[in-house]
Amino acid sequence: MHYLFIMKNISSLILCGMASLFLLIGSCNEMNKEKAAKLEPVKKTRSTIIKKPESSFNDTLIIKTQAAVFYTSDSLQMKKIKKVNEKVIYDMLTHNCHYQMQNARQVIKKDWPQIKIIEAFRYRYLLFIKANKNKKCIDLNDKNDICGLFLFDTKKDPALIDMPNIDTQLELYFSK
Repeated sequence: MHYLFIMKNISSLILCGMASLFLLIGSCNEMNKEKAAKLEPVKKTRSTIIKKPESSFNDTLIIKTQAAVFYTSDSLQMKKIKKVNEKVIYDMLTHNCHYQMQNARQVIKKDWPQIKIIEAFRYRYLLFIKANKNKKCIDLNDKNDICGLFLFDTKKDPALIDMPNIDTQLELYFSK
């Protein structure tokens, strides 16, 4: 007898619990629909990758010694880059470039003073000539950054490095 009484109550409890659950889910959906209707649409931003404009120069810089070669876009390229980017993006790019290059120069001067620092800001091509007379030509139009740094040891090919990791990159490139 007790068993039947408990079974009837349990089944009632289960039915009440399921009904409550369905009501709760239904009301949550209605609340989400109301909130979604009140939300403002998200402003779209540019997500297209834009290729860097071509250099205004066609000159070649020849590098024959162990060096750190810093390159930057020329002034006409920068004007074009500024025109196609939102102000906040352009400001971020130039800010990052300035401080990364400044830091890299300081690290090289302090920790690797034997490495010659070369500035390449009015050149399109970098021609690296190795000790064995092999040549490696780099077209900076193919580098889609507004600035960068190549390390060059006359025994190996030049390497475009990650400036925020200058300490590690110098050690890895020149020690091997």
